[in-house]
Amino acid sequence: MNNYTLNARLTCGGNAIGTSDFENEWFDLALEQTDTTLKAVLTAKKDLVLNDFMLTTGRTFRDNDLFFLNGFQSWSTTEEVGRNDVTEGLPKVVSFHKFVKTQAGQMGDYAYTEYGVPGCFHSFTFTYFRKKGSHFIELWGSRADRNGFTIFDVDMPRGRFTLRREVDGTALKAGDTFLMYDLLVCEAEYEQAFDTYFFDFLGVKKPRLERLAGYTSWYNYFSKINEEIIYRDLNGLDFAQEETQIFQIDDGYQEHTGDWLITDKEKFPHGMKACADAIHAKGYKAGIWLAPFCAATKSKVAKEHPDWFIKNEKGRRILAHFGWGFAYAFDIYNPGAREYIKHFFDVILNDWGYDLVKLDFLYSICEYPRLGKNRGQLMADGIDLLREACGDKLILGCGAPLGSCFGIFDACRIGPDANKVYSGDLLNKLALTREIPSSRHAMVNTIFRRCLDGRAFANDPDVFFLREDNLEYSVTQKLLLAKLNDIMGSIIFMSDNAGDYDAKAADHLKYFFTAKDYSVQLAEYETADIIRIEYTENGTAKTLRLNLADGNSNIMENL
Repeated sequence: MNNYTLNARLTCGGNAIGTSDFENEWFDLALEQTDTTLKAVLTAKKDLVLNDFMLTTGRTFRDNDLFFLNGFQSWSTTEEVGRNDVTEGLPKVVSFHKFVKTQAGQMGDYAYTEYGVPGCFHSFTFTYFRKKGSHFIELWGSRADRNGFTIFDVDMPRGRFTLRREVDGTALKAGDTFLMYDLLVCEAEYEQAFDTYFFDFLGVKKPRLERLAGYTSWYNYFSKINEEIIYRDLNGLDFAQEETQIFQIDDGYQEHTGDWLITDKEKFPHGMKACADAIHAKGYKAGIWLAPFCAATKSKVAKEHPDWFIKNEKGRRILAHFGWGFAYAFDIYNPGAREYIKHFFDVILNDWGYDLVKLDFLYSICEYPRLGKNRGQLMADGIDLLREACGDKLILGCGAPLGSCFGIFDACRIGPDANKVYSGDLLNKLALTREIPSSRHAMVNTIFRRCLDGRAFANDPDVFFLREDNLEYSVTQKLLLAKLNDIMGSIIFMSDNAGDYDAKAADHLKYFFTAKDYSVQLAEYETADIIRIEYTENGTAKTLRLNLADGNSNIMENL
């Protein structure tokens, strides 16, 4: 068991207070430790608002020690790092103006955590320590993220390990108790450690979705879809009908984001129910995309119901996202907004007949603490609202802090969008954020978040491509991305008009859509760009070695 020092900041009676005492005039913190758990309950003695809370202990880090860095949300880069590595935050190119910096950073945790210091890293909800080459890990996992995000900080050069709780804005009355920490510490083989965390400690059940393979429209057309394209691509999958389970329509069917029931009649003259019916006629599940907490500033709902949205201290609506010509976020505690959200889900799922909803940009309701709640509490309330509104229909989450979704969503994106240009575009070269579309980071997240698949939910590693047009990938780069998704994901999407495939591409699609028995024994960096993966496929031992920088690999030996 470790000895911890406390560093707490709070506000009481309008005064900012800092303390390192476990018992003081503002609160008592009761800390309980065993060899496998750490639990701490705070009891407020006065009315107060929590700001920061950290427990720090010493830890020795050697050159072969690795720390698992779980990013803030679905798209945030996630990987293993060592004491000589550096994670970069927002670049200077976006820091010249406060508004630009704020908009660029909204997708991540840049306003709440520190970046750019060698050997200093942080991980959300869970982490582990591993020695390079070892199959065993020391896993630390939280069970309290629904009442405040848990962040694990390491300072490897100075030998510090900090348990940080992002509780800023949490209002407590005198006598209130608050579960500050509820952690598992498990030393075991990789797979066993995560089974213990999810099934025994968190008590989640195995996801009801074991695998879904199919199509999504976004990564070929973005929002420039229409009825003709959807039906053409639907028919183009006929040769793989036995291997396909889902066909998903992404952004672009609605007139404006937020006005989900106002379909663009020029693009979809027969409406969205007709599309769902056509998909069902093929024997597939029908999926559809929404950003349920967002509404474009030019949307009808934003114009007619300005009181339904999150506001700042001055009563002005906050811009929650720069997409769609800027967007607001719904205030989920506003009765009108809640009913509006429930209503559009009822129509989409029950009248239109969609089986699965992909719910995107979910972080938008927890960008700032408010109403006496911290960001983790806001996110948990939003996730609960979505599950309530969707009933037993399938939910694929995206752009979400993952710990808030464990055991609630059926599936979740675990990486950023795959870029249509393997080497990256201008935003990648500027390293704008750790959340922007990136083929490299999509593959990295697929590899290092494999622990979530089949436990927290079914992993959606994003799409792969086999098409020849509107894409800058080599053949082997396309096959590498598809193979990684197949090995370590359960939601297998492609985003092509498969009707244009030649015979070889058609065979590859059937191969990747077909379920296999995979087991990963080890996946780790050999160098800054090269990753080695040891796995079995249907009982046969294989090794996949890939170069993230150029996409070269021994993929042809692994098909």
